[in-house]
Amino acid sequence: MSDPQWLVTETTKRWREVRGLMTRSRQELSHAAAGLYPDLPRVAGTDLLTRPGWLPPAPLPLDDVRLEWSGDPPPPGADLAPLASHVLPWRAPGERFGTYAQAIAALDPPALFENRVCYRMLDANLVAPRPGMTFSSAWFFEGLSVGHAVAHEYTSRWEGGAAQVTLSDLPLRRAIGDPRVFSRRPALPAVITLTLRRARSGQASFLLHWRDPAKVVHAGGAYQVMPAGVFQPAADVPAALRHDLSLWRAMVREFSEELLGSPEVLADGDGRLDYERWPFSRRMSSGLASGALTVWCLGIGVDPFTLATDILTVAVIDADFFDDVFADLVSENAEGRLVSENADGQLVSDGPAAGLPFTQESVGRFSRAGVPIQAAGAALLRLAWRHRRKLLG
Repeated sequence: MSDPQWLVTETTKRWREVRGLMTRSRQELSHAAAGLYPDLPRVAGTDLLTRPGWLPPAPLPLDDVRLEWSGDPPPPGADLAPLASHVLPWRAPGERFGTYAQAIAALDPPALFENRVCYRMLDANLVAPRPGMTFSSAWFFEGLSVGHAVAHEYTSRWEGGAAQVTLSDLPLRRAIGDPRVFSRRPALPAVITLTLRRARSGQASFLLHWRDPAKVVHAGGAYQVMPAGVFQPAADVPAALRHDLSLWRAMVREFSEELLGSPEVLADGDGRLDYERWPFSRRMSSGLASGALTVWCLGIGVDPFTLATDILTVAVIDADFFDDVFADLVSENAEGRLVSENADGQLVSDGPAAGLPFTQESVGRFSRAGVPIQAAGAALLRLAWRHRRKLLG
């Protein structure tokens, strides 16, 4: 009979091996997982899943997207915890970890790993006459525990050499059903922004970020447009939930953190951040008022591998304004490093911060199969190129 502690050690080792594969082969896994949903539409020919009403025919000015608060969050329509037990390692003989987030915290914690309150998307429609999204709240670990468990479940079967993994092999994913329906799981969207620096000539460049797997829990080792961050208030208090229900305010905080390397801005005593008194926020708002900065919403999509939900946005910033506000643009931040090209045209993430040309060649290069970029980033690049005249005009 096997020693119980040996079984704990072996299941922990196996769990870590699958976690490593999830990072190393994320692009291939995401593409393979998209095959589980052959009838669902994709964004711009990428693997990002979408639905009618999530892709407006033209970029929407961010102010045209109405955000509504739904109050108390409804419980998920399915009890997923028992169905996730098979992807959880043992913490002691006969006792598994209670959630996937608990297992990460104990066995594979990145540098940034906090259980913050987040906005939970309940519904969305970006098509006229009233584009909008509806939110309640949930804790970050609630969404993480479902998304990473689903990805782990798929990876363990995919690695097992099955000729083709199907939904019948994946009880947790099967219970969730259509990944674009948010009634059976907590969908905690990220706001991802393609930043376009527009020169006087009309030509533009964009920023690309390499996410360090030692620092982040989601999509480590992959490229992403920037800034990008989970949609959440500035503080974990009820007053902040309504105060910060704004895509623009979320974007401003991420611009400060990712492009300037600034620490998270602390809210005031009651939990509400005073954006009018924050100098950086005032400067960004002045760009909006003058037209030096425009912000747009291009759509919503779901990653087929982790079921991560992303709100796709673009910020177009005149070069003079960009160079002034981001004069201290950092090459490395708390989540990873900016990506540049070396003299041979190879991608590097250990050089000075620089933009990449927003051209058909570059968009194709960074959104094609085989490049380790998140599906949402690839989709946003292609959508932005499709709408470049509207965005840069």
